[in-house]
Amino acid sequence: MHQIKLAISETIARLLDQEDTDNDKRITIEDKGIKKFNLQSDRMELAVEGTYFLSNLLQELILAKENNLDFIAADKIFELPANRINRMIADYFWDGLTRTMDEKGLEKILTDSKSKTEKSIIYVPFTDNFSLEYYQNIASKFNLKVVQLPQNVTPEYVSSINDEGGILALALKEENGQIVGLPFAVPGARFNEMYGWDSYFENIGLLLDGKLDLAKSMVENFSYQITHYGKILNANRSYYLTRTQPPFFSSMIREVYEAMATKDLGWLKTNLEIAIKEYETVWMENGKRLTENGLNRYFAQGIGLPPETEPGHYDEILKPFAEKANLTIPEYEKLYYQRKIENLDLDSYFVHDRSVRESGHDTSYRLEGICASLNAVELNAMLYKYETDFAEIIRDYFDSNLFNHTSDSWFLKAEQRKQLINQFLWNDEEGCFYDYNIETKNQNKFLSATSFFPLWAKIATQEQADRMVKEHLPKLVCLGGIAGCSEEALAEIEDNQMQRQWDFPNGWPPHQIIIWQGLQHYGYHDKAQELIYRWLWMITKNACDYNGTVPEKYDVVLASHKVFAEYGNQGTDFEYITREGFGWMNASFQYGFSILNDDLKVKLNALVSPAELFIE
Repeated sequence: MHQIKLAISETIARLLDQEDTDNDKRITIEDKGIKKFNLQSDRMELAVEGTYFLSNLLQELILAKENNLDFIAADKIFELPANRINRMIADYFWDGLTRTMDEKGLEKILTDSKSKTEKSIIYVPFTDNFSLEYYQNIASKFNLKVVQLPQNVTPEYVSSINDEGGILALALKEENGQIVGLPFAVPGARFNEMYGWDSYFENIGLLLDGKLDLAKSMVENFSYQITHYGKILNANRSYYLTRTQPPFFSSMIREVYEAMATKDLGWLKTNLEIAIKEYETVWMENGKRLTENGLNRYFAQGIGLPPETEPGHYDEILKPFAEKANLTIPEYEKLYYQRKIENLDLDSYFVHDRSVRESGHDTSYRLEGICASLNAVELNAMLYKYETDFAEIIRDYFDSNLFNHTSDSWFLKAEQRKQLINQFLWNDEEGCFYDYNIETKNQNKFLSATSFFPLWAKIATQEQADRMVKEHLPKLVCLGGIAGCSEEALAEIEDNQMQRQWDFPNGWPPHQIIIWQGLQHYGYHDKAQELIYRWLWMITKNACDYNGTVPEKYDVVLASHKVFAEYGNQGTDFEYITREGFGWMNASFQYGFSILNDDLKVKLNALVSPAELFIE
């Protein structure tokens, strides 16, 4: 490794003055600089040319400055692009996303923009006196208000604290005579708390990068949530107390346990018991998330408008009611939010809207206005995976009997669910899995990436998988990977309607990973390699062109991080160097890169377009 000794601060200033022509403290393809910079040291002169290498230079200079170094490494400036992303995620991004809810780590969490009161607020479960005492003891150091939640947390109570934006306590433990928080990874950008299904996908990347302890504590924080809040929360914010997230907990537990060099059977047993409790109390309670036909739905409780949305998000929904009441939209919204206006139609709409947010797919026209009426394909595939995971873990590690459950009983539950999925969700005429509407008694024929979850869960027969791959997968494949839904699924959506971020043309990491794995289960290894390549190429090209940017999602048609849908795109707003990337995007890159064939890695580092490699 050749080191170049430099006047670091002076070189940064000169580089930005020459190349950062739009003054955003980044070097991207949109800058109109010379695109060539001469490095001058006491022993040599080196020319750095092109956007990608210049942005690498800026990043390495910033890191050197922060570490009080007077040199940079030449090999890191000229690093192959995919290799660099892989290294930056492993060496920097996970650390940038790691948080703890203890005295050492609270400042990062409490300075979050979602805190809406003068004093930051931590809510502690009624059942956790240990944490209550700890936070009360350190409250004065952080201008912190500590509130113990009531024993029975009702939607009415949650509504009463919506405007405060408080954080919910996570697990603490005593270690070497001190109380410390169990660490967890946040998604990144404005998402500065522990999220539900994001955490599962982040764990995939953490395990690949050898961060077993962090992945393990992520599981333990979820066990804490189930034990003390009754569910895995959408995220640990006060306004998420009545809302869960897509169930991946069994997969999370199993993958962490299998990664342990020394297997901790007690740890597995403890967390498995809690996962079974979640399955039984959150998902299988009649009349809520379990429907009469034996399949499941998302069903988030709550009152009024979800407080986490951006201003104006519900204007189109509220407009006709405001006009009828001779009020402006903001006036009507405020009165309805404060429950000073009753509106049963809006109440019904917001049951569906909150359930969309519980699904993680917030938002999509697949679920708009009907989510709580749908036996969603992906949800039932995930719960089938729970049942088969429980069966296999009990069979393989506990002699087929644990907590009065036998492995055979769980296999039977899974088989019963599979039969119901085939009865209600499989459309034999079209060869596709669709959501089923329990109100209309009809399938919702909206082709989504979620239609492929039965391949991931190994529910589909080979014949069903063959038909899905042949007849429907091509409708989702774009230049940069899998779109959230097919373009034709939006045919009835008018051009002036808002673009939903989980729909075409946008693509998201969890859909890619699930479909890659599903294809491999059914022998479609070449197709999986193609889709992995498309996704990683898009990530790599955007990082090369935009100063290392690794965002939340992409427009997979244009293969661009410039997404013009609701909420914009997280992970794109930084100066000089991205510190975090974005949690599940990091994981999708690490996972895809770990299983991509070597010959395709060579092409990826050369940025060969998928259009040159694959027939579209």
